[in-house]
Amino acid sequence: MSALIHVLNGPNLNLLGVREPEIYGHDTLADVEAACRAEATAGGCGLVFRQTNAEHQLIDWLHEARVGAAGVVINPAAFSYAGYPVLDALKLCDCPIIEVHISNLHRREAEWRSKSIMTQVVTGMVSGLGVHGYVLAVRHLLLLRAGKTL
Repeated sequence: MSALIHVLNGPNLNLLGVREPEIYGHDTLADVEAACRAEATAGGCGLVFRQTNAEHQLIDWLHEARVGAAGVVINPAAFSYAGYPVLDALKLCDCPIIEVHISNLHRREAEWRSKSIMTQVVTGMVSGLGVHGYVLAVRHLLLLRAGKTL
């Protein structure tokens, strides 16, 4: 079995393409999954792609990825700001973790949206590059897996 990259999405991302397209664009979560799957497959990895509106479900998925995953790409969405149980689950992962945000957190309308509590434990962050940030995060995990560093 090939190594797995887990792409995990938090609340409201199931409405991607419909919800505030002026901020998040018109691509759907299915579009994002297809692009990530193509990137992972080309790099010799499998892909687990999931979305939930429930914090406990996201935590369970992080526990699944905790040991042996090639990496985790996570868009915690609104959990970014107060999802301390998600933060604690991320701390348990023994693989690289890339946090992705479709919008630029630092240019959002409310100050509280500019501070993700997850940044203290993730390997890196992609913010403000639209849905392309997901593919870049997967590509980065593939490069790390191949032993290439920055």
